[in-house]
Amino acid sequence: MAWPIAEVARMSGVTARTLRHYDHTGLLPPAGTGANGHRYYEERQLLRLQQILVLRELGLGLAEIGRVLAAQVDELEALRGHHRRLLAERDRLDALAATVSRTIGELERSRKDGTAMVSINRPENLFEGIRPPQYLKSLRGFPELAAAIERHNAGLGEAEIEADQRERTAQMVRLAELLAAGEPAGADPVQAEIGRQHRALTRIRKVSAEEYRAIGRACVENEHWRAAYESIAPGLAAYQRDAIEAYAEARLG
Repeated sequence: MAWPIAEVARMSGVTARTLRHYDHTGLLPPAGTGANGHRYYEERQLLRLQQILVLRELGLGLAEIGRVLAAQVDELEALRGHHRRLLAERDRLDALAATVSRTIGELERSRKDGTAMVSINRPENLFEGIRPPQYLKSLRGFPELAAAIERHNAGLGEAEIEADQRERTAQMVRLAELLAAGEPAGADPVQAEIGRQHRALTRIRKVSAEEYRAIGRACVENEHWRAAYESIAPGLAAYQRDAIEAYAEARLG
């Protein structure tokens, strides 16, 4: 059985324009083209499209997806591998959500009754689900920045890397608290937090206003980033994006 491109687009949620792009780049040629010029896809192409979408969800770029698919021999074994990676990513996000949820709860109790935070006493609790490889993986859309961060990390000791991880966790917690408190994205406390984030980035590599805006948009548009933010607090991805946009407009020009 063959499905026309419009039907494949409807079933998969991928636009016909994207499917044509996949054809032009050789990533997903159709099974054939009708006399009317319309592309048609069979089961083998649908399976390949599923693999492409799975690999995109895992954060791979199209060039890397092409290399992965070209190296495959057995489709069933490849799908098993994708399944294992998806389960691992699910477990990582579950751990990240649990980590930040626990930290928020302990911060609330600490501020209420003055008791010490368990997560601060055992700092490794703060970093479950947040590790440099995952952080760098999420920067695939910003290769120059990712390379600069990787070079920066290579020159750090274990204690310094742990401190960076601690600060990233603290940033997420602080933004989640500001969102929960109803602070607008352009409010002074939120902008102060975004300013700290921007200064941390520029210590590694200069980031232009437009690139910083793109990083903000990626919080929502990048599936990996959005899932991480939303696992902490619903709406946090858009909140970070809007706060960065406000900061870039007011402070960076």
